[in-house]
Amino acid sequence: MKILLVEDSRSIAILLTARLEALGHSVLHAENGAKAVELFPDAKADLVLMDIEMPIMNGFEAVSRIRAFETTQQWAWTPIIFLTASEASESLVTAIEAGGDDFIVKSAPESVLEAKMKAMTRIAQLRQRLTEALQTLDRQAAELAAWNAQLEIRVAEDVSKIERLGRLQRFFSPAVADLLLSGNAEDPLKPRLREIVVIFLDLRGYTEFTESHGPEEVMRVLSEFHEAMGRLIMKYGGTLERFTGDGLMVFFNDPIVIPDPSLRAAKMALDMQQNMTLLQSRWLERGFSLAMGIGIAKGIATIGGIGFEMRKDYGAIGSVTNLAARLCSEAKGGQVLMSEVVALDIQNDMAVNSVGEHTLKGFHQPVGCYELGHS
Repeated sequence: MKILLVEDSRSIAILLTARLEALGHSVLHAENGAKAVELFPDAKADLVLMDIEMPIMNGFEAVSRIRAFETTQQWAWTPIIFLTASEASESLVTAIEAGGDDFIVKSAPESVLEAKMKAMTRIAQLRQRLTEALQTLDRQAAELAAWNAQLEIRVAEDVSKIERLGRLQRFFSPAVADLLLSGNAEDPLKPRLREIVVIFLDLRGYTEFTESHGPEEVMRVLSEFHEAMGRLIMKYGGTLERFTGDGLMVFFNDPIVIPDPSLRAAKMALDMQQNMTLLQSRWLERGFSLAMGIGIAKGIATIGGIGFEMRKDYGAIGSVTNLAARLCSEAKGGQVLMSEVVALDIQNDMAVNSVGEHTLKGFHQPVGCYELGHS
């Protein structure tokens, strides 16, 4: 054990040092309280034996300063035994109040000194264990706080991701939305040119239907229509550009480039018409008849964010969207009309019939139109 012995009497200091070293301890001597306070921070003593009556600074003040220093060192504590000339009660009370842990009369037998030192050593060891446990708790608390901070950040990121996913799923299939969130696809709001296949579809007889039926029935029919068509858009991985009441605009090949976009669009359109027959039978039972026309075109479009700062949507602009819309207008109920480019793309895989040239609104030259058949 390393002991800091604070004793102003040289003869007593020599005697005590000899007794302590004989017991196997190392001793660092300070001749007064001021010197003890100076030596203490670097001494790393296991025990302090502190005389009370000393010049320059007495033992009470020295212990008070040592304890004040220890409060700045987390969990620091060194056992301190006061050396007294007598067992006067007033001095002993003052010694304990100053921060001492025990006291011993200088003239006490060596066995008493050794016993008290061992007792202080046991207390110091127990306190060290407690210190280590508390330090572990502090470290764990700090780690937990750091984990909580990281968790809060991750939760905020996940919430933001979920919110963004919800916005993306307004337009894209879940698979495409996931690609966009992962950064593996082009930013959908960034302006660009892209060749796309556009599909327009809307209901025939819808205006008359809305004039003769109440708002609840109108909204019910639209909900059924959008639900059925929406499932197919998700199934085929189409991009939903917009709802227009009874109409929808969908396109393929953006924001993810896919193989055979014309074929996928045509298959979806055929599936939509087949699902429409199921809706029609249900609606007939409720006393009304509606049909659906579809137009498909392929061409270059400008794609990106459309709107203003507080509200931007994803959209496509160009003659290809106008052509798909006009073909949709020309299509009869149950019919799918397409441009010549689309027909050429799919003719080896699906039945395609020419229906001649049509003069379409907004187009100066007649446009060759083709009808999708049931192969």
